[in-house]
Parts: sequence; C-alpha cells; structure tokens
Amino acid sequence: MDRKKARIVREKKTIEEMIKLYCHHYHGTKGDELCPDCRSLLDYVYLRVDKCVFKENKPTCKNCTIHCYSKPRKAQIKEVMRYSGPRMMFHAPGLALMHLIDGWKDKALIEKFLAEREKKNREK
Repeated sequence: MDRKKARIVREKKTIEEMIKLYCHHYHGTKGDELCPDCRSLLDYVYLRVDKCVFKENKPTCKNCTIHCYSKPRKAQIKEVMRYSGPRMMFHAPGLALMHLIDGWKDKALIEKFLAEREKKNREK
C-alpha cells in the first residue's frame, strides 16, 4: 500500500478509535461495539473521507479549507474529538502521534493541491 493511501486508512482508524473511546465512556459499550448513534457517525465519517475532494492528499479535518460535514454531524464529531483527543495518547499513542505529524504536514499539501487545481482550471 502506498504512503498516501496508508494515510487515509490510518485516519479512518484514528477516528474509529476516537469514536470508540467516546462511546465506551458515554454509552457504556465495550470492545469493538458501538451504539447505533456512534455507528452512524462512524459510517458518515467514512463516507466523507472517501468522498474528500483532496483524495490521497486529504488534510486532517482541523486543517481543511473545505468543511464537508453537515452542521449536526460537525457538532457531534467535535464533541467526540473534544473528549477523545486528549485521551488518545494513552489509548492509542501511535495513532495520536501520527495524527499530529499529519497535521503539521497539511498546510503544504493544501497549498500544493490548490495550486494544481488552479493550474488545471487555467489550462481549460
């Protein structure tokens, strides 16, 4: 698997772990189990990641210039991240560290993507 696709897979795994942490704490689920609301949120996040206009150059959502979540889902994921984010270093330190590193790289990726898109638009 190439590095760019690995990042998408890792981002999905990171958000899955964050939602699990949240769901286990607030909804009393265990293991890989999620309540129906949290399962629905995870499915929604996967859909949005898969449809991201940045494709393999997708930045972390925090650094994205295009916010694609509906308002209710955006509020829901913010709540999950607010709870789970600080706890990820203890729960899944590797994923948390890679997410931080990905965030630092994002600005350059976004600028490159937008420049390429603008170049293609001028060529048309």
